Amino acid sequence: MLIKRLCLIGVGLIGGSLALALKRAGACSHVAGFDQDASTLSEALELGIIDSGHTSLTQAVAASDIVLLATPLGAMPALLQQVAPLLTPGMLITDVGSAKQCVIDAARKSLGSGIRIFVPGHPIAGTEKSGPRHAFPELFAGRMVILTPLPETDATAVARVQALWEAAGASVQLLDAAHHDRVLAATSHLPHMLAYALVDCLARMDEREEIFRFAAGGFADFTRIASSSPEMWHDVCAANRDHLLAALDRFEQHLRQIRIAVEQGDSGELLAIFRRARAARDRLMSRRRAADE
Repeated sequence: MLIKRLCLIGVGLIGGSLALALKRAGACSHVAGFDQDASTLSEALELGIIDSGHTSLTQAVAASDIVLLATPLGAMPALLQQVAPLLTPGMLITDVGSAKQCVIDAARKSLGSGIRIFVPGHPIAGTEKSGPRHAFPELFAGRMVILTPLPETDATAVARVQALWEAAGASVQLLDAAHHDRVLAATSHLPHMLAYALVDCLARMDEREEIFRFAAGGFADFTRIASSSPEMWHDVCAANRDHLLAALDRFEQHLRQIRIAVEQGDSGELLAIFRRARAARDRLMSRRRAADE
């Protein structure tokens, strides 16, 4: 058995899906869930995500092998401060935050020398849904999980967290935290900003009812992620501000080039942009299909 007791702080889509995947793989004996909302814990218990539900952090953490922070980024600094005195020898702590440097900075303040048992992580998987009822065990199958261990992180702790994610069906990559935040600002955080911005822009137009009535599948596909948790993405914007601003600036410049091409009727430039984009996406999807197979 890989894990005797997993303490899951946050029993939503990501944490809940990991718990279900580990149980299905026979890799975890007991999942203790923590949430301040008793109704959320009850739902997670009914769905078989957790084996015990706790509104007391002390009770949830007690006797756990691994403590997993699966909450919005904004909640993590306070949780790290509360969890720090509860950690005992043999435990380790990890997280699933989509920005890493901010979590590492908070962990250094709270854990002190205990930072060696902290393994920062980020599963590159999810849906626009949230809450335990949307958790499913296949979420991480064939997906990537990035770990950003520090120079002082205990190698055994990294190996244990890697084994945890591999048991859930994921492929694990190690990256520097700053590099992670820069790349994810472009590939994840920026697309969410664009989806939110487009829907909000159209929803504020006088013709919004007609606009949405004639919206087709392409609009639904492009804007699907605008149904994601506003609170979570608010936290991401604050946590990865500098890298996100750089990505927004780069995109704004590129969008201006497209606007100029449209304004000037530069069909050659437009075709070049569209063809490059299609070829790049086709290569991406081809690699993804090969990885899935």
